[in-house]
Amino acid sequence: MAAPGVFALIAPNFLFRFSVPCRRVASATIADADDLDESYRLPCFSELEGRQPFAEVRLGWHETGLLFRVTVTGKQQPLWCRPSRIEDSDGVQLWIDTRDTHNVHRASRFCHRFALLPSGGGQRLDKPSVALLAINRARESPRPPEGIAFSLRSTMTANGYRLAAIIPGAALTGWDSQEHRKLGFFWAVSDRELGWQTFSLGPELPIAEDPSLWGTLELAADLGGR
Repeated sequence: MAAPGVFALIAPNFLFRFSVPCRRVASATIADADDLDESYRLPCFSELEGRQPFAEVRLGWHETGLLFRVTVTGKQQPLWCRPSRIEDSDGVQLWIDTRDTHNVHRASRFCHRFALLPSGGGQRLDKPSVALLAINRARESPRPPEGIAFSLRSTMTANGYRLAAIIPGAALTGWDSQEHRKLGFFWAVSDRELGWQTFSLGPELPIAEDPSLWGTLELAADLGGR
């Protein structure tokens, strides 16, 4: 018999593998991503560990790619986004595995790690930006998305920001929304003021490099809208 309190050392989310549906959108423009309604909202399983959420994430899919929107609230300090220090900046990271493989601990060429910043891009450093980051210990790297246009839109609010983006299927090695309807998936919103909010497990585990810790995104056939 385990001693009292032993199970408290194990994160509750570590005992489960989470799978969530992602609803289809009829068209894929940045305006569509920015206007994703409540039916596209993703659950945040990190709340099971008592983490107070400060970000809301919405996601939809189209044959041409994934539409993403995050809304961050509760900020009192200005955004801190630096292209030279992407991983330390305020923003969002998305991990996408187009083969939904959970029985390996090292990323394959189908695994991607994108960083999206609400500002820090453009000549005046006030535009949103996106970058494909390397995954530590990966066996192979995905195809670089050179020459592929990403659509981004950010809106500053009184206490945070809203960031919308389209991740083109052409930028995802192995993307085939008809043949592969399940994707390995994880997201994390990091903020120097508010901390971390993730899909499920926290940064104390190797979520950035271990696909077995990611969840599953199921590309549902039905259109969203309520």
